[in-house]
Amino acid sequence: MNTRRTAIASAAVFLSLAVSAIGQTATSSAPQTTDPQKSLEFKKQIVKTISLKYLLYAPEDYGKDPQKKWPLILFLHGSGESGDNLDKVKTHGPPMLVSQGKKFPFIIVSPQCPDARTGWDPEALNGLLDEVEAHYTVDLDRVYLTGLSMGGYGTWALAADSPQRFAAIAPICGGGTPRRMARRLRTMPVWVFHGAKDGTVPIKEDQDMVDALKAVGNDVKFTIYPDADHDSWTATYNNPELFTWLLEHKRVGK
Repeated sequence: MNTRRTAIASAAVFLSLAVSAIGQTATSSAPQTTDPQKSLEFKKQIVKTISLKYLLYAPEDYGKDPQKKWPLILFLHGSGESGDNLDKVKTHGPPMLVSQGKKFPFIIVSPQCPDARTGWDPEALNGLLDEVEAHYTVDLDRVYLTGLSMGGYGTWALAADSPQRFAAIAPICGGGTPRRMARRLRTMPVWVFHGAKDGTVPIKEDQDMVDALKAVGNDVKFTIYPDADHDSWTATYNNPELFTWLLEHKRVGK
C-alpha cells in the first residue's frame, strides 16, 4: 500500500513539473514586444478672425432719448446677394424697402454673406450681433430674425443655434433639420412663409419644419402663397402685419 501511494505521489510531482516546464517554454518562446505608442494630449488656444460687411439702419428718432432701447431685426439675404458688393443686399427685403424710403421702428442689421457656397455662419452672425448690441441701444428682449431662401435656411440654423437670443423668427422659403431644430425651438414664436409652386426650394422643406414644431407643441404660423414660385418674400415683407407680429413678442427665456 505504501509503495502504491509513493508511486502516485511521484507521478503527481512529475506531472506538475512537466506542466511547469511547458509553461516556461511557451512563455520564453513568445515574442517580447513593447508598445511604441505614447499617451499624449494636445491643447492650444486658437483665435479666429470673423469679418462681415453689413448695412445698418436706425430709426429717425434713434438717439433723441438716450435711455430708449430699440428693437432690432437681423435680416439674412439669399444666395444671389452674396459677395463683397453691399449694394446687392438692397435687392430684396427690408434693405430694399429702406432704400426706397420706407421707415421702420427697428434697428435693421443686414449682413452680406461673403460666399454663397459656405452659406451663413452662426458664429459670425452671433459675433456681429454682439458688436451691434455693444454700440447701439438695443432692446435685448426684442431681437428678431428673418431671411429668405439661403437666408431662410440661415434663419432656421441661427435660431436653433442660439434660441435664447431671439424673441421671434420669420423664415421665408427655407428649411432645416426638423427633429433637431424643433426641439431647440419648441417655445420660439415662428411665422413661416413659402410659395406653393416653389421650384427652387420645395415647400416640403418648410412643411417638414412646421410639422416638427407642431409635434413638440409649438403653435407655429405657416403662410402658403398658392400661386407663388420662389419669390415668396416680396409679398411677405410688403405686409405690415409681419412687423406688427414681430413687435408683439418679447424674449421669454435667456
